Amino acid sequence: MDALAIIDKYYPEENELKHILLVHSRSVADKALDIARRHPELNLDIRFLEEAALLHDIGIFLTDAEGIHCRGTYPYICHGYLGADLLRQEGYPRHALVCERHTGAGLSLAHIVAQGLPVPHREMCPVSLEEQVVCFADKFYSKSHLEREKSVEKAFRSIERHGGDGVLRFKGWCDKFL
Repeated sequence: MDALAIIDKYYPEENELKHILLVHSRSVADKALDIARRHPELNLDIRFLEEAALLHDIGIFLTDAEGIHCRGTYPYICHGYLGADLLRQEGYPRHALVCERHTGAGLSLAHIVAQGLPVPHREMCPVSLEEQVVCFADKFYSKSHLEREKSVEKAFRSIERHGGDGVLRFKGWCDKFL
């Protein structure tokens, strides 16, 4: 699989949105790979981890997020499942799960229903270790401040703002991955 070729397919123009996607995704991939190197006992699939990290936000162009140059029609929270749909069509169901399950610290069905979120009503929490690592690494990088990595405290506060059971997942990942 060539993750960059897939990105080029859906982002054919060299523009600010593609730049944001590439820089953000590379930062997430590098952090995920660093976690894998520091934790060989986890036996992570390194190649898959990098590919999935590069593709985890492939669906953002379908959403409406003016601050990061997304001019689609869906609410931004939908980018995970929309990206998953794209990757399933491309024949990459395992990568699709990373897209679908990385939003926040994962979205439980109970949280989706309680908050009335405009996403499919199903469990969207990271399951595999690779899914968890990409989701965790993603919390340290914003698409609006590409140049800096968030502290653990700042990443935690952004998870905490959204509530739900993601807070406990994030704390567990800190123990497991840091």
